[in-house]
Amino acid sequence: MTIYIDETPLPLERRPMFHTSAWTQIEVPEIETLPKAVFLRSQNMAAREIFPPHTHRWNQFVYATSGTLIVTVAGSWYVITPEQAIWVPTGVLHTTGALNGAAFRNLYVADAPGLGMPDRCTVYAVRGLLPALIVELERTAQREETGEYIDKVNDLVLEQLRRLPEQDFHLPWPQSPSLHTVCEALYANPADARGMDEWSRELGTSGRTLSRRFEKEVGITLREWRHKLRLFRALEWLCAGRNVTDVALDLGYASTSAFTYMFRQEMGCPPSEWRSR
Repeated sequence: MTIYIDETPLPLERRPMFHTSAWTQIEVPEIETLPKAVFLRSQNMAAREIFPPHTHRWNQFVYATSGTLIVTVAGSWYVITPEQAIWVPTGVLHTTGALNGAAFRNLYVADAPGLGMPDRCTVYAVRGLLPALIVELERTAQREETGEYIDKVNDLVLEQLRRLPEQDFHLPWPQSPSLHTVCEALYANPADARGMDEWSRELGTSGRTLSRRFEKEVGITLREWRHKLRLFRALEWLCAGRNVTDVALDLGYASTSAFTYMFRQEMGCPPSEWRSR
């Protein structure tokens, strides 16, 4: 059967990066004004809790200290593990959820001339002095300190933010409904091995045309996208407590060892070790 789909780009709210039916929405904490240029808020989320789509009037730096966070923005899905963070610029619509329960630190950063941070969502490896500076910010807030010392710590935090190494750790999603249909189907069943030729017959177009459109909208090939998807779904399922062998088979790997090899190549350790961190 051939499916014909209206190709009008999906509106932002219709571009989900993962299904939230099994998630519990919780209220987004409100901050009326920033008391200083850099403001720290520590938060915890239980497993499968999620903030609904929202924006902030300032930049947000979300730093995971334990557990695994998923941040979605129209067109991309970001997985944030411990020792990683994501920069979300002012006014960007996004959601934040915890796969297996998470503790994280939010740095809210006011817009300022010469801030020197990206105008797009960006994942960073959190290294150097920044973790210690974040701890110090938390301590000074508990002591209700003010004055020159706080200003110096804030300046150091901003300087460290600019020095962090970026990481390409996100899963882009297409805008057109037909390609969104393909990605949704693969998300639901990552073991689906159909290529562009098979999908093109189902969608009533040619494989070459569909491939070109996919790469234009997503920036990578379907094969590369499927590889990323499988890694992201592996993280999601491992955090949910699923057996490694079951995860491997449901992702479409012929054996647990093949899945473990892929996982080690991407994450630096086998899945069982990653889950225990």
